[in-house]
Amino acid sequence: MIEKLLKLKEKNPKIIVGLMSGTSADGIDVAVVKVYNSGTKTKVETLGWKTFAFDEGLKKMILRNSQPETSKVDEICRLNFLLAQIYVDSIFKTLDELGIKPSEVDLIGSHGQTIQHLPNEVEIFGYKVKATLQIGDPGVIAKLSGIPTVGNFRVGDVALGGEGAPLVPYFDYLVFRSNKLNRLVLNIGGIANFTILKKNCDVEDVFAFDTGPGNMVVDSLMKLFFDREFDENGEIAQKGKVSDDLLQKMAQHPFINKKPPKSTGREEFGSNFVNQILKWSEELSLSPEDIIATATEFTVYAIYKNYENFVKPNVEVDEIIVSGGGARNKFMMWALERYFNVPVKFTDEFGISSDAKEAICFAVLANETISGNPSNIKSVTGARERTVLGGIYF
Repeated sequence: MIEKLLKLKEKNPKIIVGLMSGTSADGIDVAVVKVYNSGTKTKVETLGWKTFAFDEGLKKMILRNSQPETSKVDEICRLNFLLAQIYVDSIFKTLDELGIKPSEVDLIGSHGQTIQHLPNEVEIFGYKVKATLQIGDPGVIAKLSGIPTVGNFRVGDVALGGEGAPLVPYFDYLVFRSNKLNRLVLNIGGIANFTILKKNCDVEDVFAFDTGPGNMVVDSLMKLFFDREFDENGEIAQKGKVSDDLLQKMAQHPFINKKPPKSTGREEFGSNFVNQILKWSEELSLSPEDIIATATEFTVYAIYKNYENFVKPNVEVDEIIVSGGGARNKFMMWALERYFNVPVKFTDEFGISSDAKEAICFAVLANETISGNPSNIKSVTGARERTVLGGIYF
């Protein structure tokens, strides 16, 4: 096994599959990449990627088991194995489409499906505990695919007192740092987070954190009002009018002004927050279109407010590079340009698909694990030390 690991470490380039299923529980992104070298010499070539939507019943089961009041331990146990089987199935379908044999793949990097992320410390039986749980067991993926798999990336950072998130900033540092420009690399998935890369930065100069909801709140409202999974191109938001009164109420959410390091998820911006928005909207007699427009505006407002409070005093950004589902929402992109007044670009212009960025990221993080390189950033997660992330399963 050690010989196998050493051989894998030395192989250059490696063909790696990256897997991501996000907080929204919409489905799985599978990215197949060729990764050259490691660390700051890393180069990534995307061979292809594919998205597989989750069955509606499966999505409901995942979301039900992400809420303490409706979760069941037997369902979580089965989901842990079921998701691994679905991941492997999706990998094989993607490889087949690309004409790549599973035996040609060197490694899989899997983020897993987060069902609870609890970065706030609580005392239990005299121990101080932070916790995070991603299911879709990497050990099962490795056995069923026959490909070495790296998973459980967040655990090591949380064990060392970190938030365990965000982890994408290290990837951003490897791929998007510049000698000439201060960059804000923004990902708008279920949750929005950004990475600040000041020109000529070193890894410990990287500053990043979650800013609040990305598409999560808008998606929930779209489902309730229009029975659609998301607001395609921001079309519904464009028909509505932003309500300043509702926006101000949403802006009172304590997470927005909380100092970094910080990370968030469904616990803060899930059904409870959506129900609160519905109550306020009823009091203000707002139309569904106005509510969608305001919730979309709130995502960008939270991004800008976090920048203004915690970044701008030290670094003024020259450009924004966007990825994630939100990159396709025109209303969101216009709002970004309006708030920041700097060029807004997409990661696609840098050879990284804005839809598959996070899946590509976990392929690169798996390569860093195999190479023995720490891939958390203390200034980002608040961990006591830098560490190699993830467990390796054969």
